[in-house]
Amino acid sequence: MWRSLASNVLTLLIIALFLLGGLVLWGQGEYRAEGPLDGPMCLRVERGSNMTRVSETLLAEGAVTSEKLFRIGADYAGKSGQLKAGSFLLPEGASMEDIVDVVTRGGASTCGTEVVFRIGVTQITTQVTTYDTAENAFVVAAEFDPTEGTQPQEYSAARATADTRYRMVVAEGTTSWQVVEGLKAMDMLEGTIAEVPDEGTLAPDSYEVVNGAQRQALLDEMEAVQVLRVGAAWESRDPSVPVDSPEELLILASIIEKETGVPEERGQVASVFVNRLEEGMRLQTDPTVIYGITKGEGVLGRGLRQSELRGVTPWNTYVILGLPPTPIANPGMASLEAAANPDNTDYLFFVADGSGGHAFARTLEEHNSNVARWREIEAERANN
Repeated sequence: MWRSLASNVLTLLIIALFLLGGLVLWGQGEYRAEGPLDGPMCLRVERGSNMTRVSETLLAEGAVTSEKLFRIGADYAGKSGQLKAGSFLLPEGASMEDIVDVVTRGGASTCGTEVVFRIGVTQITTQVTTYDTAENAFVVAAEFDPTEGTQPQEYSAARATADTRYRMVVAEGTTSWQVVEGLKAMDMLEGTIAEVPDEGTLAPDSYEVVNGAQRQALLDEMEAVQVLRVGAAWESRDPSVPVDSPEELLILASIIEKETGVPEERGQVASVFVNRLEEGMRLQTDPTVIYGITKGEGVLGRGLRQSELRGVTPWNTYVILGLPPTPIANPGMASLEAAANPDNTDYLFFVADGSGGHAFARTLEEHNSNVARWREIEAERANN
């Protein structure tokens, strides 16, 4: 009887182990299988949260089929204690294994709310963007001028949210004074700025910003990036370009930056200025005259007067020969590259063509014809 009982117990144990093994295999399959999400989902994980709260949220949102299996899988993978705070984008059909990986991997949030400070040539704006899972893209929830003192509710809510991300976008062609004024308007930054950096020494780009960051530290970062960019452009330059130092290359690039907003034109615009320098001609570019008036502090906001075109300043290239003594803005990498390696043309003139770009000319006669056409376009627009 005991032998029979032992045999039955052994049989039951084998069956139990077999069933348990099958259950484990089933659980692993379910954990790794495509999940029920029928579209992207933005999952927010609060600071101090845990896998239990996350699994409950996921079940309520229809992202997993079993909160218990989700937690067991995270425990089995040794990731239960690695949960990160933030807002994470879960793709359509994400498995439980995929979701555990996303919320424990760390790094920047991939959805949620982002505040973007844009420092432009003519204005400073603050945008509050949120991730729209239906559109699968960030959408602007609010936009305002931070220098006016009024803040929309969306911005206040974003500032009160711990995992809000911040980014600063500095446009190509901004002046150093404009960048400093923009940093002063960013109320999530701290610290004072000792002085406005030299013109041209700040790299226009998009910068991730941490809440409470020091304003001066951001300026230092931008200066370091620009040093690298100018150095790279100088090393790759065409040796026939008539500039004698990285500083002169930076000055030329800043003029190119202010003369055209059309990327495809930068090389042609650069060739005009290089050809004029080689011919001993004055550059005769309006942005240098404007800089002599404003010193980069704000926008002129009107057309130039004839007296200003004739006025003597160190930057007025209608009066001086060669390059002005300093840059007139902060150029981007594309303009630095254009200055270092301009197109090979025999153009000496250019004027607006009415399309946002310019008409280029080799002779004064061609240029005068282009100017006459531009005057006609201006007159037509004034009458409409």
